[in-house]
Amino acid sequence: MSHVVPMVAASSTAVPSSTTPPSSTTASPSTTASSSTKDHTASSPRAQARLTIDPAFTQGRIDDRLFGSFVEHLGRCVYTGIYEPGHPTADADGFRQDVIDLVRELGVTTIRYPGGNFVSGYRWEDGVGPERPRRLDLAWHSTETNRFGLHEMASWLDKVGGNELMEAVNLGTRGVQEALDLLEYANVPGGTALSERRRRNGADEPFGIRMWCLGNEMDGPWQLGHKTAHEYGRLAAMTAAAMRQVDPDLELVVCGSSSHGMDTFGQWERTVLEETYDAVDFVSCHAYYQPSDGDLASFLASGVDMDAFIRDVSATIDAAAARLRSSHRVAISFDEWNVWYMDAEPSKTPEGIGNWPVAPRLLEDRYSVLDAVVFGDLLITLLKHADRVRSASLAQLVNVIAPIMTEPGGPSWRQTTFYPFALTAQLAKGGTVYEPKQTSSTHDTAKYGAVDTVDSVAVNAPDGSLAVFAVNRSVDEPAEFTIRLPEGDVSSLDARTLHEDDPMASNTLEHPDAVVPHANASARITDGEVHITLPPVSWTAIRIGR
Repeated sequence: MSHVVPMVAASSTAVPSSTTPPSSTTASPSTTASSSTKDHTASSPRAQARLTIDPAFTQGRIDDRLFGSFVEHLGRCVYTGIYEPGHPTADADGFRQDVIDLVRELGVTTIRYPGGNFVSGYRWEDGVGPERPRRLDLAWHSTETNRFGLHEMASWLDKVGGNELMEAVNLGTRGVQEALDLLEYANVPGGTALSERRRRNGADEPFGIRMWCLGNEMDGPWQLGHKTAHEYGRLAAMTAAAMRQVDPDLELVVCGSSSHGMDTFGQWERTVLEETYDAVDFVSCHAYYQPSDGDLASFLASGVDMDAFIRDVSATIDAAAARLRSSHRVAISFDEWNVWYMDAEPSKTPEGIGNWPVAPRLLEDRYSVLDAVVFGDLLITLLKHADRVRSASLAQLVNVIAPIMTEPGGPSWRQTTFYPFALTAQLAKGGTVYEPKQTSSTHDTAKYGAVDTVDSVAVNAPDGSLAVFAVNRSVDEPAEFTIRLPEGDVSSLDARTLHEDDPMASNTLEHPDAVVPHANASARITDGEVHITLPPVSWTAIRIGR
């Protein structure tokens, strides 16, 4: 099993076996990435793009929570995903060590749990203590064994290391009292019925959960306990006020719209925020993208919709603050985002009164290079809004529309989407985003009109290096990308591109390393500028040592 291809000196052709950034090579004023397994300079690019990095203008610091993910009791995300007693790599608690290793490599920070649609019918008490009743999961027409619950999640996070639990409460079929009970059980040190129950169940110290989601997608008619904006806003406000009586320093996420295309979008946010504004810290956004009718050009420009979604919600937040004359600042938690083929066979749930399987194979999309490029562009969009998006959760982590796949009793492997996330987290975490200053050629799309062919973002990394992430959204044309650097010496140039001649290429159980990033041989520095050719349907990470 290979490891994620890390950023390496541009002149290197080897595929290292760890994500630790290697020592850089010295870059002369006209350094060229001279050797690579992929040569992207063969055809003459017609598209042009130019990014200027001006250190005087920054967009915002990147919150570590931007690199969160999501574990829901859905399909095989938990069972035979992160938890599989009897697996050759499983530890004494039943956690797959091969998955823990990949999660560490991926670089995720926050885990949203336990849902998702699942949480709106979930009784948290079922997942703690020695008695674990089996229940019907109405969200995904499955049987939930409850062998894995809050204690197991907390223990798993301890073993992964450096991850924060973001807990969701059920405001679908339950309400204020159940949320208070869960908070008392999880966070009160001791001396009460529920905190002492936690201690008897093996957790002497409280879990100390700081970030809580007040329900999930309550605007969606598919959601158990679906409510109008006013109904949900009042319930969320009461729940938030009650939870803050236990701990006023909690960080609370109120449900925004389930997608930018919801009929109630905008009105939902306005109503909910007017009910909850000063009691919450985040409003959520959810977005999934897939091609429509083979329209790959529009699919590749999905970041345009995400960008508009964030701008629209930001405007609604500001309008609510002005209307309420509040100085409180509410941020965005983009706590579900990904490529998801919702209409495909893997997303069809079981049916029938007698058919409630345990951990069925659901939503196990196989991601291509095309999907990874769209995915990488969505990450770029989140970074560009680091001043407003202070938390995000890739949905999901393992097996279910996920960057990590497993086989029961067998190996695990990285999907194509693993690489943009891992390299972006490695290079950008803790950094500061520069204000976007890019010009680009455009091309037409059926869904979004004229869009920039190249999308990019620049980050000042904590180690003083510069990181630039760029996608070429064109289906068939390379693009010549120029980065104007701030003044100062450049010590190294590292560039890696995710691209294949077949954009539908993917990684599979049989061929887990068919798609990996490659050193981009076209990268060079001339007169304070980086020049690089971006092949069509590609995502590129560039590290500039200073």
